[in-house]
Amino acid sequence: MEIKPIKTEQDYNMSIKRIEELWGAKRDTPEGDELDLLCTLVESYEMKHYPIAPPDPIDAIKFRMEQMGMTKADMVKYLGSQSRVSEILNGKRRLTLKMVKSLYKGLKIPAEILLA
Repeated sequence: MEIKPIKTEQDYNMSIKRIEELWGAKRDTPEGDELDLLCTLVESYEMKHYPIAPPDPIDAIKFRMEQMGMTKADMVKYLGSQSRVSEILNGKRRLTLKMVKSLYKGLKIPAEILLA
């Protein structure tokens, strides 16, 4: 097992191929250890070279509404009046800190997403 840092796209592709070969290796074996190390290196490389931007706050709210089968009327208790809900969901008004706290507590939407 020779593990080196992933510095190039070629290194990355070779590491992915090796991970596929090792997939399913038992823990606490040389193959399992190699798999763990390669996964960590690949994750680090991907975070640096293929970052994923956080979702838009309004899209996150709409997604959670869809997941929970909620309507705009259900959002009144988190955002205020029906007109305020429409303004927020249409991007015409920004979320207040009070709304962010309410959405975080009530719908479990991470605050860092809502504050983006």
